[in-house]
Amino acid sequence: MAQCKFCGKSIVWMKEGRKNTPVEEDGTPHTCKEMQDSRKSLKKIEPTSLSKEEIARYEAAINEQAEKAKKKKKY
Repeated sequence: MAQCKFCGKSIVWMKEGRKNTPVEEDGTPHTCKEMQDSRKSLKKIEPTSLSKEEIARYEAAINEQAEKAKKKKKY
């Protein structure tokens, strides 16, 4: 049995279409206050809030990592 990382209750993961959802032992979908509070605290970044230099730096890092993975995969 898996445990909820927020409240510690034992849960089971069920597949609904392409999405895995946590289900409690009695078959009801698992939702806890700790999980909902955690989702509310996520920080949302709008693309317009980043400067062009920051975006270029992120893109360069992503491309560099992709090149390393490509080289590693060849050998």
